[in-house]
Amino acid sequence: MLLLAPELLKAIQTHGEQAYPEEGAGFLLGEPGENRRVVSIQPLSNAREGAARQTRYLITPEEYLKAEQEADRLKLTLLGVFHSHPDHPNLPSDYDREWAQPYFSYMITSVQKGKALASRSWRLMEDRTSFFEEPIQIESTLN
Repeated sequence: MLLLAPELLKAIQTHGEQAYPEEGAGFLLGEPGENRRVVSIQPLSNAREGAARQTRYLITPEEYLKAEQEADRLKLTLLGVFHSHPDHPNLPSDYDREWAQPYFSYMITSVQKGKALASRSWRLMEDRTSFFEEPIQIESTLN
């Protein structure tokens, strides 16, 4: 299960709306465990070039390193990635699966005509054949 405060969910969805009609993305930082608690997010600029930005996001190695360093600084763990699907459902694509890591949570927000509708979280199966949905629980406050 992925736990997060409503203000973090709102920030993730707002990032997707601001990136529209392109995909927006960022990192989820928090506390690992059976119930992963997202404590902080790190929104990113989409490094993909050209028209591909509307259907793909790219995180550079430098951004990944910065996220790892920020997680270490905050004594947190890099839990995963959030990204938006402009004018598409919040389901992982085959492309998402090809590039996913089994440990990470992948929160996808469907942004329809510039408005974030809903977010869902997914985890890649160990055999990399598919994702399973990870429930999201919104907490009133972060502990």
